[in-house]
Amino acid sequence: MQTVQKTKTCRKMSRICQVTGKKGLVGNHVSHSNKKIKRVFYPNLFKKKFYLADEERWITLNVSAAGMKIITKKGLRAALQEAKRNGYIQKI
Repeated sequence: MQTVQKTKTCRKMSRICQVTGKKGLVGNHVSHSNKKIKRVFYPNLFKKKFYLADEERWITLNVSAAGMKIITKKGLRAALQEAKRNGYIQKI
């Protein structure tokens, strides 16, 4: 009979963009000898503060580089509303 080890769960923030929903993709690291080892391709994430002018407060978001481009293009309020509609964030 095998015993199952319980692992500690870490309370780290997940590596998911809160604007675009991008997350890590699974693939293979292929060595010179063509040996394949599983690895994860993580998105280009940044912890960034943005100022909500209409509410006069700062918010901190975990956003990718593509998410920052969306915020620059559409505006912070529109990007947050779209992210909430898609289910990437719960509250604004």
